[in-house]
Amino acid sequence: MAKRTVEQPPEQDLFAGGKGRATPSRREREAANRRPIVVADRKAARRASRGREAEARERARVGMANGEERYLPARDKGPQRRFARDFVDSQWTVGEFLIPVFVLFFIATILVPTASWLFLPLYGYLALTIVDGLIRAAMIRRRLARKLGGSGNVERGLNFYVIMRAAQFRGLRVPKPLVKRGTRVEP
Repeated sequence: MAKRTVEQPPEQDLFAGGKGRATPSRREREAANRRPIVVADRKAARRASRGREAEARERARVGMANGEERYLPARDKGPQRRFARDFVDSQWTVGEFLIPVFVLFFIATILVPTASWLFLPLYGYLALTIVDGLIRAAMIRRRLARKLGGSGNVERGLNFYVIMRAAQFRGLRVPKPLVKRGTRVEP
């Protein structure tokens, strides 16, 4: 009968839960955590801090311009606001030309200072811009109510948000338009 030998594993392998190193003493830990309250080179620390803050601000600015949800201000957050933005950005609006009309009006009043009748077309265009925005807001609210199961589930303040978005140049809108004109947008 052959004698079988079984190798015993070393004692340290029996306890596989160890961390593999000695626990540092309290004095060693306190020495490792010890930092000066005031740094030695304040100017360098301030420059580094400003650099980090500038990077964070730039990252937030780019993220907000691109429509990343975590960088958006509270007024732009949420799926309903995103749908409203996309819906407005997918079409031409009367309000996009509001600023050029104002500029033409001011030039006309400088050239013809006695022509008080120039206010009528300006006020008419302003009213047309507001009506256009209200019509778009009603369309958006109707689509969202249909999707969400009732008009009570649509966010408050959406009308004003749509009117203000529709009255801006497309290139100056923040967050930037993410859809092309003519794109069909669904909630």
